[in-house]
Amino acid sequence: MTEMARNFSHPSMKDLTIDGVLHALSDPIRREIVKKLASCQGMSCTKSCASGLPPSTISFHHKVLRENGLIRSKKVGVEVINTLRKLELDKKFPGLLDSILKHHR
Repeated sequence: MTEMARNFSHPSMKDLTIDGVLHALSDPIRREIVKKLASCQGMSCTKSCASGLPPSTISFHHKVLRENGLIRSKKVGVEVINTLRKLELDKKFPGLLDSILKHHR
């Protein structure tokens, strides 16, 4: 039996809400993921998360970020590569992401 590739659903920018974005960024682990993704062109789930976290926890945090429109996920070989939707987020919520990340420890 062959395994089906995972397809990811990404909300359109018109469907994003400030409540959803703030909820996704309310967790320090998710803010750290976003901060790491802001400094690169894309990163696998395991590299963008703190070491020592169980895979299910890592997947959960990426799912919250994806479902609230902060990241885009793409299957590349055996890895899932995530990219930050910074330009789109800055257009919809100017300055929000930079301000939150500036105050992240």
